[in-house]
Amino acid sequence: MEKKYLTYDLEEASRIDKYLCSEIEEMSRNSIQILIKNSQVLVNGEVVKANYILKTGDNISITIPDPVSDDILPQDIPLDIYYEDSDVIVVNKPSGMVVHPAVGNTKDTLVNALMYHCKDLSAINGVIRAGIVHRIDKDTSGLLVACKNDFAHQSLSEQFFNKTVKRKYYAICYGEINHNLGKIDAPIGRDLTNRQMMAVVDNGKRAVTHFKVLERFNGFTLLELILETGRTHQIRVHMKYIGHPLLGDPIYGPKNVVGDHGQFLHAKTLGFIHPRTKEFLEFESPLPDYFEDKLNELRNNN
Repeated sequence: MEKKYLTYDLEEASRIDKYLCSEIEEMSRNSIQILIKNSQVLVNGEVVKANYILKTGDNISITIPDPVSDDILPQDIPLDIYYEDSDVIVVNKPSGMVVHPAVGNTKDTLVNALMYHCKDLSAINGVIRAGIVHRIDKDTSGLLVACKNDFAHQSLSEQFFNKTVKRKYYAICYGEINHNLGKIDAPIGRDLTNRQMMAVVDNGKRAVTHFKVLERFNGFTLLELILETGRTHQIRVHMKYIGHPLLGDPIYGPKNVVGDHGQFLHAKTLGFIHPRTKEFLEFESPLPDYFEDKLNELRNNN
């Protein structure tokens, strides 16, 4: 059983189910509404309905039940495996696949596939995030490492915390960036006007993204990006902040979304120190076909 406590500090009114959906990313709005219906969400100590309008200063307590392990079932979903041993597994996640289940949404995720393929996964983050030490967005494709035991998980967690994991992304953004290299150092937190989005805000957590221009097109740029930190939606938020949102991004890009695969963002390179052998391992994955097709289209339009 997990408890969360929030104080509503916004001036504008908001339905409680909509607000909590933006604050608790791993839960859908339907799942939030189920918690409210089951009296597991209290405002100022009182039971409320999903359409309750929050006021500044309202104190919210949420009781999130532990997932029942039987709810998270293995599924025979094909995995694109780049490396595997008794400690870790590196996979190339396709666009459209969610990394781990959430309450009310317990199937067709990477965790379900890993549970079918692997006999054991680390339990540090519980059944619902079995083996998961880091995430990439649903519509972001590319490399991700999962852990088969707690020893490996602890080691990889420390590497991510210490910023020693090597991560390179490829992305297509709107606009032609004139300078070849850049560094975006801007704090990220909840958007002050839309709590379902992240944004650059004064009281956010420090976030640093480095980028290099690989190719320019008519109105677009292909970038290689390196994460120094790992904030939610970091690349997408930072690129919007500098006026070059990612092509296809349904949240941070223009209203007229391009393509059916979400943002053109691919986790191309992943490197880390193996927790047991202490050897540095590095992997690279090719761009998905739809990504290459879009690049060829942009080249032909130049």
